[in-house]
Amino acid sequence: MPERMKPYSLSAFLFLLFAYLGVQAMTGERGLLSGHARDTLLAQREAELTELSHKRADLEVRARYLRTNSLSRDLLEERARVVLGFADPRDYVIPVSAPAASGAKVMAS
Repeated sequence: MPERMKPYSLSAFLFLLFAYLGVQAMTGERGLLSGHARDTLLAQREAELTELSHKRADLEVRARYLRTNSLSRDLLEERARVVLGFADPRDYVIPVSAPAASGAKVMAS
């Protein structure tokens, strides 16, 4: 029986290879059926890139105004207040308490 199947072994191998490649072409990572998922991911990444580009442009402007040859006193004062936690005496400061870490620490009276 194996001698009778010998001429068909190459054909069977090629058929299986063709079937495997066909299935991968349809359902694989870059297949025809996964195009919508790729398009969705691309749209998400483009939105993220746009957001990061705007943040970078803002940071570049801030860095340019903090250099010694073009120092912006207002920006320097704002950054110092944020970093050091100071406020101008003429500012209205509204203290905000931090939320409780867990509800288990509530004391019963």
